[in-house]
Amino acid sequence: MGRVFVCGRLVSLAALALAWCFVLGPAAFAARSDVVVGMAIEPQGLDPTAAAPVAIGQVTWQNIYQGLVRIDRDGKVQPQLAERWTVSDDGRTYTFALREGVKFHNGEAFDASTAKFALDRARGANSTNPQKQFFSVIDTVTAQDPATLVVTLKEPAGNLLYWLGWPASVMVEPKSAQVNRTEPVGTGPFKFARWAKGDRIVLERNPNYWNTAQPVRIQRATFRFIGDPQAQAAALRAGDVDAFPEFGAPELYGNFQKDARFTTLVGNTELKVVAGMNNQRKPFDDKRVRQALMLAIDRPLLIEGAWSGLGQAIGSHYTPNDPGFIDLTGVYPADKAKARRLLSEAGYPNGFSFTIKVPQMSYATRSAEVLQAMLAEIGVTMTIVPTEFPAKWVSEVMTGHDFDMTIVAHAEPMDISIYARPDYYFGYRNAAFNDTIRRAEQTTDQEGRLKLYGEAQTMLAEDVPALFLFVMPKLGIWDRKLKGLWANEPIPSNDLTEVVWED
Repeated sequence: MGRVFVCGRLVSLAALALAWCFVLGPAAFAARSDVVVGMAIEPQGLDPTAAAPVAIGQVTWQNIYQGLVRIDRDGKVQPQLAERWTVSDDGRTYTFALREGVKFHNGEAFDASTAKFALDRARGANSTNPQKQFFSVIDTVTAQDPATLVVTLKEPAGNLLYWLGWPASVMVEPKSAQVNRTEPVGTGPFKFARWAKGDRIVLERNPNYWNTAQPVRIQRATFRFIGDPQAQAAALRAGDVDAFPEFGAPELYGNFQKDARFTTLVGNTELKVVAGMNNQRKPFDDKRVRQALMLAIDRPLLIEGAWSGLGQAIGSHYTPNDPGFIDLTGVYPADKAKARRLLSEAGYPNGFSFTIKVPQMSYATRSAEVLQAMLAEIGVTMTIVPTEFPAKWVSEVMTGHDFDMTIVAHAEPMDISIYARPDYYFGYRNAAFNDTIRRAEQTTDQEGRLKLYGEAQTMLAEDVPALFLFVMPKLGIWDRKLKGLWANEPIPSNDLTEVVWED
């Protein structure tokens, strides 16, 4: 034993192994340089400055596109294409010193003129930027010289730098801007390679990436789109997918926690699951009705039924991760008797019926089913209408306002101001709330700004323009040899810049 015949010669196994090592060389045992990341939702386009769905940024932000600044894995603003900046004493003028020598993937240079183009495009009359209202505070953008950008505001904006770190604020190149939806061009460490619709998007490492001090280690990144949670689990176990940073089957999560092949991390997110009501449509135009529905919901029980107990209840549109968070779940705790009384006062002693348009994501479907049972206990009949996301949902709910109720996870951080937008799908109208948000955004003093955000949280908790349910955790699962993925999600992303395979 211990010997084999090779080409008619009897050799030892040790000698054979040594021969193979000599033939293959050390590269045969090098760490992998590709990664396959699973996502539940496929983006409908690849330009985060032109459309709202977070899946766009989860593929492209920090991988393809970059901004003047960025949000890091701890939720802090860091320099990026702007190396540094100064702010005038009145808080209205920001002067950015831009990084020199940066090129877009198509070879065009990044400088102050392209930065001006990107910001002017975002705030322009024809802009479809999902955060266009943030840019409305800008008065002028001036390319003082190729390396200096001056942004002058109409009024102080304490959150400006934070907003500039979002996917909607990335820098785009003028010649390619119109085709970024299908052929994205940025300054990031990865270049777009191909998109097999319905299956995957492939990125390749950018050989001319400007940040030589922090080169990426991954040569090829593939994003695979698998909506069914059971299929997600099967793909992980089969090795067809290396990572699912947001795993969609919480009931299976415990099994992966016991499997030594995987790293599992329960992280924080900004994913606020809310059941938004059409405040301009009866009976939801009556605050008492909205309050009654909130009183009918046992949030801990809903979290258990919808997401296996993994999540944190909220009482307003704010997460415990955000500065200035107030726990307002006690404003309308579960109280079915009080809920019935409020419905009677509002003229619905026998309840009422309505429909809820539910995107196909598992958290939304499960939450809606639990809600349906809870509302039935106060005499309210809710009919679930499955609604394809994002196209149909955006068309009917977000744009068309053709709905009674819907349910979705709002992923943007510190986005409480959406309730002040006159055209937002909730149809919420509250002048006092709008004024509070306006003053909060103009306040440059941190303490004063957070106090105002606290007041805004309380207003929403009392008015209930949406049923505030819970914050989803980030259920991360990936191969134990894969390092560098984010444990938490202060902003929706799959940032691969620090990802590496352990030898």
